[in-house]
Amino acid sequence: MTTLRTFLASRTMTTMPRLARRVATTAAAASTLVLAAGCQNFLDVNENPNAPQTVSPNLYLPPILHWMATSEQFDGRFIGRYTQNWTLPSGSAATPSTWDRMGYDPTSDNGGQLWRDVYWNIGQNLVDLMTKAEAEERWDLLGIGYAVKGWGWLRVTDVHGELIIKQAFDQTRFTFDYDNQEYAYQEIIRLLDEAIKNLQRTDGAVSQSYLARYDRIYGGDRTKWLKFAYGLKAMALSHFSNKSTYKPQDVIAAVDLSFVGNADDALLPYSGTSADNADGNFWGPRRANLNSYRQTRFVLGLLDGTAFGGAVDPRLSRMLSPSPDGQFRAWDPNSGTLGLPTAQLPNNFFGYAGTAGAGLPSRYLFADKSRFPIMTYSQLQFIKAEAALRSGNRAVALAAYTNGVSSHIDFVNARNLDEGQTPTQITPAEKNAFLANPAIIPSASNLTLTQIMSQKYIAQWAWGHVETWMDMRRYNYTGRDPQTGNQIYPGFSTPTNLFPDNNGKIVHRIRARFNSEYVWNRAALDVIGGLALDFHTKPLWITQP
Repeated sequence: MTTLRTFLASRTMTTMPRLARRVATTAAAASTLVLAAGCQNFLDVNENPNAPQTVSPNLYLPPILHWMATSEQFDGRFIGRYTQNWTLPSGSAATPSTWDRMGYDPTSDNGGQLWRDVYWNIGQNLVDLMTKAEAEERWDLLGIGYAVKGWGWLRVTDVHGELIIKQAFDQTRFTFDYDNQEYAYQEIIRLLDEAIKNLQRTDGAVSQSYLARYDRIYGGDRTKWLKFAYGLKAMALSHFSNKSTYKPQDVIAAVDLSFVGNADDALLPYSGTSADNADGNFWGPRRANLNSYRQTRFVLGLLDGTAFGGAVDPRLSRMLSPSPDGQFRAWDPNSGTLGLPTAQLPNNFFGYAGTAGAGLPSRYLFADKSRFPIMTYSQLQFIKAEAALRSGNRAVALAAYTNGVSSHIDFVNARNLDEGQTPTQITPAEKNAFLANPAIIPSASNLTLTQIMSQKYIAQWAWGHVETWMDMRRYNYTGRDPQTGNQIYPGFSTPTNLFPDNNGKIVHRIRARFNSEYVWNRAALDVIGGLALDFHTKPLWITQP
């Protein structure tokens, strides 16, 4: 693994002075002679009589599933500023941060959590899980392993572009060559096909009760993991929309084999009770990771009627946070709040002024016990709607789009019950009135890409950071709807004061994790242009024609 092995290698021999290395070599030789002389029992020092030397493969699942839900949120604090999910203001008139200006933090690991977790926290543990599962003919667990591996490569390549796959877990190496994104996507699809094949098996040692002991997402239900694998495949295939090889029918087919309703959503629950907050939602007030963040004018405009003919979305007051006077306002990443008095400044996402909120009631995905999504039915329905619209099948597109909007309203209600959050439930009357508005649910002939992608943005707001960013890059942030000529993301504007290293260009990737790649693997980075200051503006292969 890039981070750990390179770090250890550099800290053992290569950084020692020549004399110290000679002493170390001599000492090692002397130790070998002592051992050969008969101290055989000394070798047993690594045998712990009180703990097993090998573990059951299902024991690997809990931390792996934890990081699947948590890693993207770590990086979402930064990616969410590229996509204007939120901003990190300073004072009453915003001073745009590095990330609000589509930049990065030099010599920092900010934005590198997915990289760290896929290669390290999940990394070799996943390799061991899969090796043991295959040896024991636990095809359901092996299928989950393949799905998780596909998820990891998809997330890392969609954030960083080129990545290390072929040499990633080669323990004979201390430097690692990057693979291009075309290969990464080929590998992702192969892994997901392997996941599907294994999750379809019922022979061998396949057992729901065995999986259920540590599967906190689906309780060992192999069929739901199978749907998850199909959903992830649909997502990966949808990213080819700018390629000549894009096949919308394949996307639709994969979605149709995936989730059939919100009950299939991949959600990680939290107990939110430990003193150190380790079992709490990353966005929850006790963990205090979003206390100073605020909603943007862009997302507010998608919900308050600005973008959709005055149709105020009932999700507005259940997802976003009002100002102390009860009105909904937001920060602009460029201009701040234009001198609003304190009573009108937007509260934080927990619903409080300043950085308050710890231990207090919260809302939506921002409570300590909010079940956190990795993939949802509504998300997949919007993927299907986009594919169907692109293929010219407007009836299918409208049905999927309507399912997406309707099911996400139900999702919002469900998340606001996870810990008895403060917002009231969206009533059936509110929901029906909203869905009856032609500005929201038009006729099939009037359905637009703008509506599909904007509603998908809302459904993924505050959690689906990588997929949202992939959508916005596929449409070059401010691209135009071919049907209307209007901007696909109404109200979105790129920063007026881009980060200096951008050289006037918008961001397309995050540089690889600093403390593994830029410290220990620079030569390999140089091959792909990664040492250039504006490397983060280089478009991804997957988004190009």
